[in-house]
Amino acid sequence: MYLPKTPEIAKKIFPKLKWDNKSEDKCIYLTFDDGPTPSVTPWVLDQLKTYDAKATFFCLGKNVVLHPDVFEKILKNEHSVGNHTYNHLDSWKSSKEKYLLDIESCSKVFHSHYFRPPYGKLKPGIRTAILKNYEIVMWDVMAYDFDQSIDPQQCVSNVLDNIKDGSIIVFHDSVKAEKNLRHALPLVLKEIANQGFAMKGL
Repeated sequence: MYLPKTPEIAKKIFPKLKWDNKSEDKCIYLTFDDGPTPSVTPWVLDQLKTYDAKATFFCLGKNVVLHPDVFEKILKNEHSVGNHTYNHLDSWKSSKEKYLLDIESCSKVFHSHYFRPPYGKLKPGIRTAILKNYEIVMWDVMAYDFDQSIDPQQCVSNVLDNIKDGSIIVFHDSVKAEKNLRHALPLVLKEIANQGFAMKGL
């Protein structure tokens, strides 16, 4: 189902998950999934720097191993990072043991107390186990930049039509999302800044 804005009912059903991040300041929280990617992530970092924006990168362990220099650029630019599993596993298609081991494999590559499940999917038993060691970060707004069937301008609308103070926004610093991201991100950052929001990492 195509839902750029997370329904309030989902937040009520799963209150232990972080869907947004209310603060005393007027803030938006940018997040990027599936990197680091050499052809995309450094460009994202440059765009963020233009607006003095910070973000949280939910990285795949295997990509950090392949591209440690790009991962170091994320840290050097003082962005935060989160665990996104090692191999981008779908919890509904994995055993509990295999899924938790994949998270652990990622944690051996880099440390973070934030976790985001690939595809936004978590079986109940797995969710309970993860919450013992991580804060599970979901989202309030999804750009859908990974969907190559939609117009890039739709990704802009998906974000700007739905943000509010405290929104956690999902983009993807991946090859699959690159075309839409390169169009949408500069426009989104400019408008968020024009609206007076600070852009922070978690």
